[in-house]
Amino acid sequence: MDINATIIGQTIAFAVFVWFCMKFVWPPIIKAIEERQKKIADGISAGERAQKDLEKAQEDIAEQLKEAKQQAAEIIEQAKKRGAKIVEDETQRGHEEREKIVASGHEEVEAERHRAREELRKQVAVLAVTGAQKIIEREIDENAHRDIVEKLVAEL
Repeated sequence: MDINATIIGQTIAFAVFVWFCMKFVWPPIIKAIEERQKKIADGISAGERAQKDLEKAQEDIAEQLKEAKQQAAEIIEQAKKRGAKIVEDETQRGHEEREKIVASGHEEVEAERHRAREELRKQVAVLAVTGAQKIIEREIDENAHRDIVEKLVAEL
């Protein structure tokens, strides 16, 4: 193989081309590649952060859901207790009202009984007076009829 001027010219042209590429072409290409790598790395880290944020958000949602269920259970329990207390209070009030009505009925019965006794006493007194008048009309023996009159008066 002969080294001639063509090979030397081609070698020089190639060296100039390599120098030109290294000086003017490669830096913008390398810069673009590095920017692209940085964007990819940022995208990957952003994706990882988003994944971590998503996991944290899911954990927070699960915790909030658990708290909400617990609060709902507490509210339901309070509502049940309040309902039972209302029923108990109303039952107690019903019993008290029943007792008042029964007591009122007893009072009315007692008052009616008292009125009936008074009416009966009046009627007995009238009968006693009528009987006494009839006894007196037939015979007037004070000693004989005193026992009868005293018994009538004692009963009244």
